[in-house]
Amino acid sequence: MTVASITGYLRTTPIALASGRRAVHMLERNITVYKRGWVFIVSGFFEPFFYLLSIGLGLSHLVGGVRVGSVVVPYAHFVAPGLLASSAMNGAILDTTYNLFFKLKVTKIYEAVLATPLSSGDVALGEIGWAISRGALYSTGFLGVMASFGLITSPWALACLPVAVLVSLAFAATGAAITSFMRTWQDLSVVALAVLPMFLFSGTFFQLSVYPHAVGTVISLTPLYQGVVTLRALCTGVVSPSILWHVGYLAVMGVVGVLVLSSRLERLLTR
Repeated sequence: MTVASITGYLRTTPIALASGRRAVHMLERNITVYKRGWVFIVSGFFEPFFYLLSIGLGLSHLVGGVRVGSVVVPYAHFVAPGLLASSAMNGAILDTTYNLFFKLKVTKIYEAVLATPLSSGDVALGEIGWAISRGALYSTGFLGVMASFGLITSPWALACLPVAVLVSLAFAATGAAITSFMRTWQDLSVVALAVLPMFLFSGTFFQLSVYPHAVGTVISLTPLYQGVVTLRALCTGVVSPSILWHVGYLAVMGVVGVLVLSSRLERLLTR
């Protein structure tokens, strides 16, 4: 594929016609809706927090030190960055799966939105932007908890929030793109089927060395693993050039998801 063909595709893709100024109206709508349901936003923060208390801090004295690169860190320091990545994922995935499906298939909100000057690209950017905002909110709160427990020991941790936002982007865009292909509520069971195993087995609680080699190789290719190892490297200060691969993986995942979602919304809402 040549540069000219890629440029031509982008010009005809709805996302290329999207406007950040128009897309922000979708964020405003979501903020207005959740003013009365703020408890649903806040409640999502507690799951990783309870995991940190029960497993990270609770088992830390029993497990002992865990090797991360060339250093050995307490188990709580090992688990906390993984739970931070999970917070970013969980904050983004709900709004771009079940909530997006409800708006797209049940209430038909987006059909009404397209009766305004907003385009399908604006809808895609607005909904993904809202999901990223929710993920960033959870990540910021969890980083504050980590700091209060003394689980941040490296100045590299200043980059944790941008990376957590990137994790949210990757999962928000991909989750929304996949949801656009769903036909029924039952189809959405694939979301839980993917998210729960990733949370448990993507290096959040255990190193890949505890798994058989083939299983570890598969896990190392999962999206959440990229966020977990990147945030763990930043929090512990064990940073290497390989971190660029993980960041690039998440960035490409996010961009592809945005493009697919925009194209799908254009087909579903204007046919």
